[in-house]
Amino acid sequence: MTESVRQEQEYGTLYLVATPIGNLKDITLRALETLQSVDTIACEDTRRTLILLRHYKIEKPLVSLHDHNERARTAELLKRLKEKRSVALVSDGGTPLLSDPGWWLTQQALKEEIPVTWIPGATAFVGGLVLSGLAVEPFVFEGFLPMKAGARTRRLQALKDQTRTVVLYESPHRLLKLLQEIQSVLGEAPIACARELTKVFEEVFRGTVSQAIDHFTQHPPRGEFVIVVKPTAKDD
Repeated sequence: MTESVRQEQEYGTLYLVATPIGNLKDITLRALETLQSVDTIACEDTRRTLILLRHYKIEKPLVSLHDHNERARTAELLKRLKEKRSVALVSDGGTPLLSDPGWWLTQQALKEEIPVTWIPGATAFVGGLVLSGLAVEPFVFEGFLPMKAGARTRRLQALKDQTRTVVLYESPHRLLKLLQEIQSVLGEAPIACARELTKVFEEVFRGTVSQAIDHFTQHPPRGEFVIVVKPTAKDD
């Protein structure tokens, strides 16, 4: 008997399940089968996850796992896994761990040699990247920049001479500030700002940084944003 087979029999499996970022139809059959079969679903916000589960008539025990309780909640979930109970981890939308909770739980499960697997699906930054009109290869995903102004500026300065396309996340109430910071550090770089991906009001703005600032000054930002920028623009 191989070690991997022994572990699968000894412990439950932690499934990292990607869920839709907007349109509820953007879920895989395998994800639905997994959510239907596991013993527990750990989710960032139970209210958001219930919308998805009720849509597909799935009833499972839910456990909240978010940025503020992940370390405390991990011990409980590891205990369930060691009791041969399976756990699915989902975020509010997209792939867990990518700018979402789950990294600590996953790391501890791996340290305990608990089986961990991934159920593929939607990821917001991929949608923003392919819709941007900018070079998609090579790219670097930065997620959310640091909250503190000094740290944000230092991170942008580190990206100034980046030849790869840079992908960021930002919330609507901080978008204009981020664009102004990008303009200050990176200058008039080509940029795309994608919001509400897969939803009714999906929008992708493409232009220069100053044009983006003008646009979102006149049209107040709404929805979560994927920002795609080419710091050192060259003919691709």
